[in-house]
Amino acid sequence: MTTAPLPTPDADGSPRPGAHLGDSLTESFRDGLRSGIRANLRTWRPLEELLAMLRLGEQMITALVRSILGRRFPFEEFLLQTWFTIRVCSLPALAVSMPFGVILALQVGVLAQEVGAVSFTGAGNTLAVVRQASPMITALMLAGVAGSAICADLGARKIRDELDALEVMGIPIVERLLVPRMLATVVVAVLLNGVVMFFTILTTLTVSVVLQDLPPGAYLASVTTLAGLSDLWLSLVKAAIFAVMCTVIAAHKGLRVSAGPTGVGDAVTSAVVINFIALFAANFAISQIHSTLAGGPLG
Repeated sequence: MTTAPLPTPDADGSPRPGAHLGDSLTESFRDGLRSGIRANLRTWRPLEELLAMLRLGEQMITALVRSILGRRFPFEEFLLQTWFTIRVCSLPALAVSMPFGVILALQVGVLAQEVGAVSFTGAGNTLAVVRQASPMITALMLAGVAGSAICADLGARKIRDELDALEVMGIPIVERLLVPRMLATVVVAVLLNGVVMFFTILTTLTVSVVLQDLPPGAYLASVTTLAGLSDLWLSLVKAAIFAVMCTVIAAHKGLRVSAGPTGVGDAVTSAVVINFIALFAANFAISQIHSTLAGGPLG
């Protein structure tokens, strides 16, 4: 059995250049990885992004109050944005709410039969829809459709220098462009939340009566035993808060576009992802606060 010869040293006693080629490649890879991580940490500034979004939200709310009190609110732009948001968000929201209602009714119905609480099936379905499903479906549709449209519109204006031109002419961007979009999103969110709520509850009622043989009278009677007017107010407040968040995040990303058309696409993608994460986090926080203060199931 023969063994491979060891690398012969040079005249000065050091090994030949190819002796530690693998070690040098590994070390260079590690150095490149470290430099890449440090560069990403320098460019990814979540705290700065969060503070910038909070400042923008404060500016938008302040500009809304100032424009209303000063009687210079852009009502025409508000109507255009409201109609656009209704037109692009209504059908997707309804298309999501009905399948969600079917799944919810089946799961809650099976669980109620297993624990012997069939009489509370209607209350469980309704509370889940009113407190959680309806505002979340509305918010996700607004973030994915209306929010992406707001970000793309502002980003396109940014790369065409339209926003700079408005500033030069003395027209405030926040008051002229962002405030009507925010108010339109809030109004549509509250209205769309009610529509989604109605169709989802109707879907759960239909599935429970047709597929699970529950009496419709008993189903509706159980709703009044647990659900109250406070649950409706919670749902509407959630929808309004989520709408403000969607608009602020989308506007923040759109106003910071600086890399041409590619940057607009990247900003839209980033805005949708951040919106989704922020909406779930906010929903959890609001639900926990409501459960702590008001109590009750499915907070």
